[in-house]
Amino acid sequence: MYLICESDNLEDYLLELNEINYSNPLIKSKVDELFNPSQSEIEKAEVAFEFVRDGISHSWDIQGKRVTCNASDVLTYKEGICFAKSHLLASLLRSQGIPTGFCYQRLMLFDTPEKGYCIHALNAVYLKELNKWQRLDARGNKKGIDAQFSIDEEKLAFTPQEKFGEKDYPIIYRKPHPKTIAALKEQTDVLELYKYHLPESL
Repeated sequence: MYLICESDNLEDYLLELNEINYSNPLIKSKVDELFNPSQSEIEKAEVAFEFVRDGISHSWDIQGKRVTCNASDVLTYKEGICFAKSHLLASLLRSQGIPTGFCYQRLMLFDTPEKGYCIHALNAVYLKELNKWQRLDARGNKKGIDAQFSIDEEKLAFTPQEKFGEKDYPIIYRKPHPKTIAALKEQTDVLELYKYHLPESL
């Protein structure tokens, strides 16, 4: 997958935003717990990825109703859909000066095109040691989904099937896409959001 940066300035991928609120005391506490000065950037990226993948439940998998958006809320409630989980991973890594952006895929919402499509969020992390961007998907594993931290080849949760209208979007965004933020802000029940109100394209 050939990735295209929305900005050529890596500093843009370190910004603190409403959703990426790494100055929040809860985030700072988790940062102190996860990271130490002896870790390399790659080690920090792996630790953060595995925490968000495994330590934060995907709302649909647990059939939770709470909508989380800001990284601190995702951490507080330990749940969120892919949009929200990508906010937390970005927050943890940006706090460490590791440039982190947002990537998206268009996927079938369930198992057939007739059941509709949705936008799926993941992250891209710039690893200075390797001089490259690497996509990571902390959605959360379950039967049929096995996303892993990998610096050699991508091991994402989903591989888009173009014959069914699925696709990878190549842009690495500096900020979460407005459509994803709007979906989270406009709904109060994440199961209703997931079934009926996820954006179908960017």
